[in-house]
Amino acid sequence: MQVIKKATAIQSLQIGMGIVDLIAKQGRPLKFSNIHDLTKLTKSNLHKYLNTFTQSGILYRDKESGAYVLGSKLIEYAMAAVDHENVVDRITPYLQEINEKSLSTVLYSGWTYNGPMIVREFNINRGYNIGAQMGTFLPIFSATGKIFMTFMDEPMIREWKERELKQTRPEKINHLEEECKLIREKKISFAREPLVSSVSPVSFPVFNYKKKLLGAVTLVGFSEFIPNEEEEEFSRYLMSMSKEISGIFGYKPHIE
Repeated sequence: MQVIKKATAIQSLQIGMGIVDLIAKQGRPLKFSNIHDLTKLTKSNLHKYLNTFTQSGILYRDKESGAYVLGSKLIEYAMAAVDHENVVDRITPYLQEINEKSLSTVLYSGWTYNGPMIVREFNINRGYNIGAQMGTFLPIFSATGKIFMTFMDEPMIREWKERELKQTRPEKINHLEEECKLIREKKISFAREPLVSSVSPVSFPVFNYKKKLLGAVTLVGFSEFIPNEEEEEFSRYLMSMSKEISGIFGYKPHIE
């Protein structure tokens, strides 16, 4: 197992965390021989690392099989991270950057039983009110709604979809479903003036390390200033921001 040396890093700690990372990524219990083959460490050193991690609860060794899996201490750490993870606070600097670069309103929406709801608004141009305020529920044909329809787990959105599409013509539903296929591929959503005349949104998803949807970031402004296709320069900027923001939460698009 190759370790990248850095002047400010502790090499032994890097090696140890590399072992834990390896076991986590395998997704199955590993015996000593498996770990030895994968790490290429000497058996004596590997024993020391595994014994240390087992005693501290970082790893757990099954008494019957002798195989190693992630331990209860890591689960405690993970739960603590989730409990203290405030998505909005962590992505606020990025949303402020988008707001300043675009001079348009930036919204962050999360999921509720009644559909996607705006939970944060960024707008340096306070003289311009787009009518979408915190607490507003967004419809399925909005750019934000399309993001949730595309990426949210089906059981979570089934009732919302039924309510939203109840009075919708079949051909319009078919068009929406086809659009969602493109959104899944490009990871950006457009809607021309879905709620207010001359006002259009563009939206992109925020994922976590499990590729689960955390929420949607939406840029809203006068239609002439909002991109309408993914080939446009500002659309490419938003798609790069989408990857960067999701990367905060461990999302890695290149291994999808």
